Amino acid sequence: MNPLSKRRVALGAFFFFAGLCFASWAARIPDIQTRFDLSEGQLGTLLLFLPMGSVLGLPIAGWAVHQFGSRIIIMVGAFSYALTLPLIGLAPSTWVLVPVLILYGMLGNTMNISLNTQALNLEDQMGKSILASFHGLWSMAGFAGAGIGALMIYFGLSPAAHFAVVALISIVIILSAQGFIVKEKAASADGGLILKKPDALLLRISLISFLGMMCEGCMFDWSGVYFKKVVLADPSMIALGYVAFMGAMASGRFITDKIAAKFTKVAVIQVSGVLIFLGLILSVLFPTIQVATFGFLLVGFGVASIVPLSYSIAGRSKLYAPSVALALVSTISFFGFLLGPPLIGFIADLFNLKTSFAMVAVSALGITLLSSFRKAVFLIPKKIKVI
Repeated sequence: MNPLSKRRVALGAFFFFAGLCFASWAARIPDIQTRFDLSEGQLGTLLLFLPMGSVLGLPIAGWAVHQFGSRIIIMVGAFSYALTLPLIGLAPSTWVLVPVLILYGMLGNTMNISLNTQALNLEDQMGKSILASFHGLWSMAGFAGAGIGALMIYFGLSPAAHFAVVALISIVIILSAQGFIVKEKAASADGGLILKKPDALLLRISLISFLGMMCEGCMFDWSGVYFKKVVLADPSMIALGYVAFMGAMASGRFITDKIAAKFTKVAVIQVSGVLIFLGLILSVLFPTIQVATFGFLLVGFGVASIVPLSYSIAGRSKLYAPSVALALVSTISFFGFLLGPPLIGFIADLFNLKTSFAMVAVSALGITLLSSFRKAVFLIPKKIKVI
């Protein structure tokens, strides 16, 4: 295996670790709600703080990566991210849980920016598109994390014990892969996180990514609750919807590059919005365990391509360096994570969870609309070779 391939495997391991940690938290959200006796609205408010931390961490992560390089930020962020997870399970009250979730969100986005910066650097050196495969590994880890979560629930382990096991697994992954994460060459003056006004391309792709991440965040945080309270699934099957969603999203991301090469990235994004809409509407109209599971599969396939293709398109902006474009898109799109999950809770308090999911379904059609008009903004300059 050549050095670039070794770097790819090691970097993929870090993406897997990050996805495993996040999915472990998401799989136990229903238990957190039960433990603190939270209503849907109260849970929605609590869920607001993790993506809030993600947004707060974005400029810090961007500055740190530019100042010190992505390697050292990956290493510091990885150990901190792994060791913070058990603190979520140990929090004795929501007053303690809130700052822990904010910190966890900040560390999660630190990993997001530093890992994607390292991935874009490796992508340039390899001369081909590989970003979607890394996102696929993150999603596959989410699938594995959901499965581990279901197993932990089956054996009656508390969230704290569950998260401690995941932290130990994470440390093993970090120590095994850290030797192949390299310090990239010194960045140029515009390589840091410099927030500028987006051009037409970045504004459009940011809005698409915003809606995609809003749907993704809702599925992460509310799929278990939906199966518990609307589908009325058996306790051992509550995580099934989340597993179906994550499994479809993971497998979809591994084939995204090939499909986009055949049908164009914009066409894939258009179909993705339709798939999310159909999946959620089916789950709302026919909330049986069979139909809802199939619906969540469709949502997973729909969500799969949006973030990696958005990042890929943004990285080929005519006006901005890839790192700056990535920061701009991440800043806007992460507000989808910020607004989506708590919005579900607020609407569920006013109406019900089915109404909330129906409104997310309608918003998914915005992805298709935004990728269907004035498509000239998506044109990539000829000097960029897209593989």
